[in-house]
Amino acid sequence: MCGIVGYVGNGSARETIIDGLKKLEYRGYDSSGIAFCTDGKIEIRKCVGRIHNLEELLSKETLDSHVGIGHTRWATHGAPSDVNAHPHANGDSSIAIVHNGIIENYVEIKEWLAQDYGVNFLSETDSEVIAHLIGVYYNGNLEDAVYKAVDKMRGAYALCVISKNEPDKIVAVRKDAPLIAGIGHGCNFIASDIPALLKYVREIYLIENNETVVITADEIKIYNAQRERVHRDVFHVTWDADAAEKDGYSHFMLKEIHEQPKGLYETLHRRLDENGEIVLDGISMTKADIENFNKVYIVACGTAYHAGLVGKSAIEKMAHIPVEVEVASEFRYRDPFVDDKTLFIAISQSGETLDTLAALREAKSKGARVLSVVNVVGSSVARESDDVFYTWAGPEIAVASTKAYTTQLMCMYMIALYMGRTKGTVEESYYRAFLTELSEIPEKLKAVLENESEIEALAKELYKKEQVFFIGRGPDAGVSYEGSLKLKEISYINSFAIAAGELKHGTIALIEKDTVVVALATQDKLFEKMLSNIQEVKARGAYVIGLAKEGNKEIEKQADKVIYIPDCIDEITPLLSVVPLQILAYYIAKERGCDIDKPKNLAKSVTVE
Repeated sequence: MCGIVGYVGNGSARETIIDGLKKLEYRGYDSSGIAFCTDGKIEIRKCVGRIHNLEELLSKETLDSHVGIGHTRWATHGAPSDVNAHPHANGDSSIAIVHNGIIENYVEIKEWLAQDYGVNFLSETDSEVIAHLIGVYYNGNLEDAVYKAVDKMRGAYALCVISKNEPDKIVAVRKDAPLIAGIGHGCNFIASDIPALLKYVREIYLIENNETVVITADEIKIYNAQRERVHRDVFHVTWDADAAEKDGYSHFMLKEIHEQPKGLYETLHRRLDENGEIVLDGISMTKADIENFNKVYIVACGTAYHAGLVGKSAIEKMAHIPVEVEVASEFRYRDPFVDDKTLFIAISQSGETLDTLAALREAKSKGARVLSVVNVVGSSVARESDDVFYTWAGPEIAVASTKAYTTQLMCMYMIALYMGRTKGTVEESYYRAFLTELSEIPEKLKAVLENESEIEALAKELYKKEQVFFIGRGPDAGVSYEGSLKLKEISYINSFAIAAGELKHGTIALIEKDTVVVALATQDKLFEKMLSNIQEVKARGAYVIGLAKEGNKEIEKQADKVIYIPDCIDEITPLLSVVPLQILAYYIAKERGCDIDKPKNLAKSVTVE
């Protein structure tokens, strides 16, 4: 969840690292820090709060170097504070480290170091033990010390280490946390994620699990766990650097909401040939393969999990295969019925979500075929899957996901349609009609975005509310969960989503005068049922915001306010209906003065349990 940047070269480590950390603040922003090898010693500067606090601290001195490591933190062990911020050093400050992840046996190591070596610890973090552990093992060779420390540790980590005794190098290790190395000219880089390096390099190495990297100004060497040299193909980054900038928008989230028509167009049309046939690049499932599946598991976390809920109904309808959707953190700790007749679909924006990755490995070990839907090319989930289907959302910087969700939905519809047609459970006429409907979505979504000002005005009426309910049926229920999550993530309002038919089985007890209820009623076949549910909450005094297709004016007799989306078939309304909910959450959070792109307690890429 934390962000790491390292630099070795002929230029300014300070400038490069600070710039890279700013690009990684979505990974954590409780505190930040930087460590330099300079003048025969290690200098560390760190402080609680955002990176501008670190910049202000550094502005009071000229401290710089050609070798350094930096860190922006999402707190796990120990509250955000100056002393808990990274980098951490050993007792004589000859070793400094930055760490993303969790050391599960840190208490055991801490007690051993204190008892056998008299080590005193300054922080409450699990990470500090790494610096002391490497220091204990150090005997003139930093790589040796790091390998010995790694053998002692259990957990997940991306780790960067510098030593005052070897000031021309960085040693880095990856285990279940993302890490890349950037190839420069007269300089080289290490980082948690591509945005940190886009300004400087386009050629990178994707570091694999259990690999160690030794970086100097002239060379990047990669070794496996057995200390054998690994030769890795260079990965060329094709992202536009401007895609990771705000481009005039007040927040990344608003920019990314407006990028959804383009993302959906790219995700769809890059997979259609000149005859309008779906070509799923990265997926090679035959009719025999699909017929072999007797169950599909869709496993994900958070927003990606909500995309899976919609994907479930699409696959079951088109491919006629039963689908279970589970949160990854639950799936990995039970004994699911998975075998070689199971299709396991992992959904993850970053492709580094630790719970999803662990669930994927569990399913794969039991013989399942693994298909992943991810946004980041070359990510861990993608590399460990049998089949990969990339979304074309582009870099998503805001912590609260928007365009990743809608492009994930587009991918799920295409996968379902492909499976159904290949298996023979989708007729040609339905296939063509469905593709036509999907191809019209980007333009229809632009029409939804044109109503942004109306939703902003509604947000100004509602922003002082402290409780909001979201209800819906069928696919609308899944979208309700996502709308509720967006609101609570960035506005900190206590929002709650439930399938509308479940209201009367307990939850309606919470409805009272002026309780805000957002009622999604975009399913034609369930429209009358939803009107009845709206009447139920109105009878208890609720203030109802309805969301319906254009033309379904009957809802105006029940709801206090209505937001309309363009007409489309029921199955794909989630591609449109979620966007007004994203906009509403954004403007409510803005009215409340919240830090929209960096909500409290959250980080973008969840690489810890």
